[in-house]
Amino acid sequence: MLKNLIIIILGIFFFNFQVMADGHKIYGPFPITLKDYSGDKTNSVKYTGQMARHVLHDSLKALVKTGDVSKMMAYFNGDDGLEIVAPKSKDDFKVKQSMVAEIGSGNLSGKTYKGAVAGWGNLTGKEVLEHMITKAGEIDGGFDPNTGFDYTQLISKFAMGAVFYNQAANNYLGKKMEIGQKPNNKPYKEGAYYTGKEHSWDEAFGYWGSAAHALTLTAEQNYNVAKKKDMASADYNGDGVVDLYSEYTFAHAYYASSYDKGGKTNYLSTVNQAFIDGRKIIADANGRNLNFNERTDLLAQRDIITENWQKVIAESVFKYAGSTYKDIVKLETIIESNGDTKEAFRTYAKHWGELKGFALALQCGPENLGETAVKLNRMMGLGPVLLNSSQVVGIDSNGNFIKDQAQEWGEFKLHMLKIQKLMIDEFGVTARSKDQLAEMSALADSMGSSDSAEND
Repeated sequence: MLKNLIIIILGIFFFNFQVMADGHKIYGPFPITLKDYSGDKTNSVKYTGQMARHVLHDSLKALVKTGDVSKMMAYFNGDDGLEIVAPKSKDDFKVKQSMVAEIGSGNLSGKTYKGAVAGWGNLTGKEVLEHMITKAGEIDGGFDPNTGFDYTQLISKFAMGAVFYNQAANNYLGKKMEIGQKPNNKPYKEGAYYTGKEHSWDEAFGYWGSAAHALTLTAEQNYNVAKKKDMASADYNGDGVVDLYSEYTFAHAYYASSYDKGGKTNYLSTVNQAFIDGRKIIADANGRNLNFNERTDLLAQRDIITENWQKVIAESVFKYAGSTYKDIVKLETIIESNGDTKEAFRTYAKHWGELKGFALALQCGPENLGETAVKLNRMMGLGPVLLNSSQVVGIDSNGNFIKDQAQEWGEFKLHMLKIQKLMIDEFGVTARSKDQLAEMSALADSMGSSDSAEND
């Protein structure tokens, strides 16, 4: 009898320990702390609009190849009554929602970076995406061989930075974390059941794109959820469907998992833990404004999030600079043997588009990158070097592209390696996928200079 009692007590202890441990691994629920709230809500976490925007982005990306500008703009503007184009159910990976409104409401256009984008004609972030969408409507399949622009990649990679990274880092973790902005002793807005700081923090987490239970999974499992290859890992509550609000991996959280599964980094778990720890600090304030120590601790978690988020984007710039370098080497080999360059050029354009999109996204954060941004934009160019030795170098007042003679292939190839080195020197990237820097010294020597001129 005593033995059975001990077993029962130990069982209860370990069960409670597991619940407590899991509670620190999952984003939410967190209690209602708003004073004088008399409704029936018990969980103060809400970031439905952010997850709706992830679905709008994924759907927009899937539509680029159709060239249907009106439909692309409908998703960019978050029109009513939109079906989810992506992500959709696949084989045994069953998605819960079929309409965007089942998740939440919102748009991409109103949340896009409002600063000038130096790497795309000094247009605002919204104007850049509108320009890209318009241009995608002028060609077939989302790819323009005359400019080398892959609009599926350009639109998607830039939008993730210009909307998600920008809104989280500049707004919800930036401006709204300031004293006097969205105070924690008042509702976020009239009628809300969550405080100003609670909801601001939640919305930033939503823009990150992680499943709420990501810390209960390995990096590879999170990655496979985004690839729709692991239903068991995605379906945390076991209801047989994947809830796009809380059980799916989107955007930069997906890219974080892609680097982390290589074993050199822990971006996803680091960011998610900081989000959870920061949210707990806010919840523990119990509906009052944070004191100095609490605010200091909260901002420390904020800095962990924004620094690692920036690194994830920088890792992506590093990766696709390496991929573009390898594509150029392959193209050179094909050209030398008078082979067919069509397929290799298409791959090169895709990788350059990803490089360009991520590089522009990197410039939408709270830090003014200054000289780093200038180097980055000049070395990769406004457009990729084309096979006829031309290159897009500008955008005229009517939105048309201006082309001119391009830099030499060797110089452009060297610039890809210099971009990789820049990501190490300025952002400390450590995953370093597609690292080609071992080729840098020999390439520079073969060109007669290690300080090749940068492209304007």
